[in-house]
Amino acid sequence: MPIAHSNGYEIAYEVSGDGPPLLLHPGMFQVGSHWSRAGYTTTLTATHTVITVDPLGLGGSGAPRDPAAYALERRAEYVTAVLDDVGADTAAFWGYSLGALTGYAVALHAPERLTRLVAGAFDPLHGFRSAVDAMLRLLDLPADTDPYPLMRQAAMADPTLAEVIEAVHPAALRANFDAFLHEPGVHAGLAASDVPMLMYAGTADPWHQPMRTFAERTGTRFFSLPEVDHVEGWGRSADVLPRVLPFLMRDAAGTARRQDVNAREASAREAAPRT
Repeated sequence: MPIAHSNGYEIAYEVSGDGPPLLLHPGMFQVGSHWSRAGYTTTLTATHTVITVDPLGLGGSGAPRDPAAYALERRAEYVTAVLDDVGADTAAFWGYSLGALTGYAVALHAPERLTRLVAGAFDPLHGFRSAVDAMLRLLDLPADTDPYPLMRQAAMADPTLAEVIEAVHPAALRANFDAFLHEPGVHAGLAASDVPMLMYAGTADPWHQPMRTFAERTGTRFFSLPEVDHVEGWGRSADVLPRVLPFLMRDAAGTARRQDVNAREASAREAAPRT
């Protein structure tokens, strides 16, 4: 895998397809190849140069054991390091869950690098904690219960996630999770961003209502997946892609127009009489 470098750590990624660049960032306990496994990449590479990233702390990327290494600004920096490595001044970004939070981070700290942002299933108002609180209430557990063992155990039931978890040093995985858990909502900064955004979530996802509320307050595009929870929302590529592709294709149309203009200008220069 190609490797970019950010703050002394390696960031692994893959590139495929052709067209305007689109960076795909997966959720917690996932790596870049999960986009292909879930049925997204084959469709997207028909229209875009797709860059799938192994997040810091997972897969082929470096795995620091200090939660500070996973702060929002650091997450934004490893995304821009990948864009620098592939030679992309700007790109569209699509993230799910932790990936959506990372997209928010880039919109806050390096908005000039994004052409548009697609965010699936992450609460911009209250952060990760809102889903944790909902889970603890559902399980009738005290509010101060450590959610990490519960979420790790649930993820281990999926063999593709268990493979990722078992390959990471436990201290690095815990540091990554702790940083994710304690990030506050980013609604104020995100609302002020001029990056075009599209958000979505399943109606059975605890983050659905906060996302819809943010979208209504800010005029952000948003769509719902009826009766779908957080995990199911990731797997519904056949339902999600038709809603997201028109939004992404505006970049492709813009690229085509620029190429056409450049071609006409080059043709005019060739036809111009030489003195």
